[in-house]
Amino acid sequence: MGGRLGHLTLPIFSVLAAIGYVYYTTVFVAVSRWLGLSTAAGVANAAAFTALAAACVATYAAAVRRDPGRVPPDFVPDVEDAKSSVHEIKRKGGDLRYCQKCCHYKPPRAHHCRVCKRCVLKMDHHCIWINNCVGHENYKIFLVFVLYAVVASFYSLILIIGSVVHSVPKDEQSGSYSSRTSIYHEGVRAMWLAEKGGDLYHHPYDLGVYENLISVLGPNIFFWLCPVLNTVGNGLRFRTSYDIPISTPPM
Repeated sequence: MGGRLGHLTLPIFSVLAAIGYVYYTTVFVAVSRWLGLSTAAGVANAAAFTALAAACVATYAAAVRRDPGRVPPDFVPDVEDAKSSVHEIKRKGGDLRYCQKCCHYKPPRAHHCRVCKRCVLKMDHHCIWINNCVGHENYKIFLVFVLYAVVASFYSLILIIGSVVHSVPKDEQSGSYSSRTSIYHEGVRAMWLAEKGGDLYHHPYDLGVYENLISVLGPNIFFWLCPVLNTVGNGLRFRTSYDIPISTPPM
């Protein structure tokens, strides 16, 4: 059950939190990482998205606070009115539509909302995300909010994808630099340093399943189960994953 009109509810806080999260991620993560907030392109995109986000918040607030339309208490349909060519009647009996709960006649397309506990003009539906009905007086503002939200979502998606694509070359460059490194830390410390720097740890002596087996059992598969010494190397220097060419990655 929703609260009274204009009152803040958990769904409303959820929508506002989602808008704030998308705004922060788009401007201060995607735009800052891709274009930079000190460049003309970065400032232009940040300003454009800020305007869209502000429009979303403004139209959302209006949809929340705007009364969807009340039926005048003295409303009585005039069946002889020439300006009204359509009159709605009950399904059974053919009488004019009358709300037993509000104790007044219903205009065309008006319906009683069980949440708001009153009749709403041109009622479309009750939306828990605005804690309000969508009706005659706020239908347009609700539609405009949805339009702004869709445009802002696509804009945010484009900026986030651009940021991710832009960051790929940097990651590849850092990977190529690490491939030329000849100093390694031992197991636990290497893993700790990698996690501290936000990188994925890959053991330098892990050559893949097949190459690892060869380094221990020998290059001849027929002697793998024989008690003969045919291990690779002299035990003083070992082949690492950085010695394998990029075109033939370890298995």
